[in-house]
Amino acid sequence: MRILSLFFFAFFAISVQSQVIIQPTPDTISNWTKKNTVGFDLNEIAFVNWSPGGVSSVTGLFKGEFIRRYVKGNVKWGNELTIRYGLNKQDGIELRKTDDAFQFSSNFGYRRDTTSGWYHSARFNFNTQFTAGYAYPNVEKAISQPFAPAYTFLGIGAEYANKQKNFNLYISPLTMKNTLVLDQRLADQGAFGVKKAIYDTETGELIREGENSKTELGFLITTHLKREVFKNIVLENKLNLYTDYLNNFGNIDVDWQVSLDLIVNKYVKANIGAHLVYDHDVKNKKKVDGTQIIEGPKLQLKQMLGVGLVYSF
Repeated sequence: MRILSLFFFAFFAISVQSQVIIQPTPDTISNWTKKNTVGFDLNEIAFVNWSPGGVSSVTGLFKGEFIRRYVKGNVKWGNELTIRYGLNKQDGIELRKTDDAFQFSSNFGYRRDTTSGWYHSARFNFNTQFTAGYAYPNVEKAISQPFAPAYTFLGIGAEYANKQKNFNLYISPLTMKNTLVLDQRLADQGAFGVKKAIYDTETGELIREGENSKTELGFLITTHLKREVFKNIVLENKLNLYTDYLNNFGNIDVDWQVSLDLIVNKYVKANIGAHLVYDHDVKNKKKVDGTQIIEGPKLQLKQMLGVGLVYSF
């Protein structure tokens, strides 16, 4: 366990030292701005002859955020890539995944004059994961895979941006949501809202495979606020609300993330966060008497607390 901890520390130290910061020359004029941030959180606890008992464990979480923005006159174009991947190892238990996300968003906006905070806007979002996910301790059958699911959102609407208050509001009355489930076993189960496979009721023979995609057309609202609420304490709040026009209009999918960054210095940061998700198409799975059964949709909640190193370039 201690060797694994030292490996994590050494890996991060090498990666930080290998970065080269290139400063633009004073006479360089560009409409592009960029920000790259990578971080690594490490939590470790070890017990040796500890009378109250306990299980030694180590958890590592890698985070990356890469932003590119173009602003010229009344035109702006923002692109953001976010990745997260976390693992946990406890004595006597196999390596387990704690976080896994690949998220990309691109937003293009145009306004009629520079005094207005409202833009005509088009937006594209893509979300998936890197590796298979399991309902631990069951590691025989994955409940998710890369591109199973994967979500894309493509829409047009209006965006309000207030740079002084770091607040953004996007309203799209016309957004297409596409859900991909490219793992056929999960598609046959009807996972993540796609049409499931059809079997002969008597022989159990497969009649039609489950579909690998589902397309919806609906209404999307997103908000983003990032503000320093106290000195060295930064609040970030993201809220996405989506409802489909054709199926169960008024049944709202919720994706809400809120976090507090506690900044120690340029390279050390603690963070507290919560992620709440409700999607009517995502069914809860649990194991009963050794058999995995599928229930109805439930509120999903993830809470995070970490302390680690962060590096921006």
